[in-house]
Amino acid sequence: MKYNINVTFAVIGGSRAYDLLQNGNINGKRIGALQTPFGNSQPVYLIQNPQYDMLFLSRHGEKGYNITAPFVNYRANIYALKELGVKQIVSWSGPGTINQSYKIGEFVLADDIVDETHGRESTFYKNKGIGFIRQFPVFCPTLRQYIRYSLNNLLINFSESGTYVCTQGPRLETSAEIRKYKSYGGDLVGMTLVPEVFLAKELEMCYAAICYVTNYAEGILNRPFKAGELFEGLSNDTDRKTVEKAVSKFPIIITEIAKNIKQQELICQCQSSMERYKIRGDIGTDWHEWVT
Repeated sequence: MKYNINVTFAVIGGSRAYDLLQNGNINGKRIGALQTPFGNSQPVYLIQNPQYDMLFLSRHGEKGYNITAPFVNYRANIYALKELGVKQIVSWSGPGTINQSYKIGEFVLADDIVDETHGRESTFYKNKGIGFIRQFPVFCPTLRQYIRYSLNNLLINFSESGTYVCTQGPRLETSAEIRKYKSYGGDLVGMTLVPEVFLAKELEMCYAAICYVTNYAEGILNRPFKAGELFEGLSNDTDRKTVEKAVSKFPIIITEIAKNIKQQELICQCQSSMERYKIRGDIGTDWHEWVT
């Protein structure tokens, strides 16, 4: 199916994106879910005005937290955005922090990743002889520059680097697991950036992530178990208010990024990640044929 949409930038909203949709802080024309060879995507929204254009997709659902990280249809979501003409994706994620130098509510631009997931559909090239793609750098360096520039324009403080450990979920991690991830050099622990970042690269799309710290990971601080509370006491009322304030900034953040990206054509190495397969004659120029 052909879509007459000439928008190359998209945002994948993480936790609380559904709240921003429901309260109108993120507002656009609902295109709806797209049918893909991998099932239906989450609904897509088109946001247009004279200054910028973008597509928006809420990873966990549009009306609430309806699907947890292990069960998100990452392939359908990335395929749908590619089908609509997207070349650059900025996502957000709300991980816990292993690194105590980060503060609750702080924004962090992840620059590396440790994949601790298992059993997720993590490639478009299942049972094929392609897809051996170098993962350096993991996140698009050009897109990260636009994010840094945009956050600086908005006078929003952030950390420029951090290693994101992606766990399977939906359960939270044990103290021993967090000690292991710390020994790996992990700074943040979340559940959503894998396989999203790798799938985007398989379809030659730029991808970068903005993280906001939601809580201290298990065992980093001594916090007692509290039944009925968010993360059973890992997060307190002060933390939650700080996190809400951070999430409320995403509409202006993604708007600023969209404005800056629209000012010039973004060209980088991500758009040639499958080039050697093209040169070798394994694949053609039509990306649809790569995945079928």
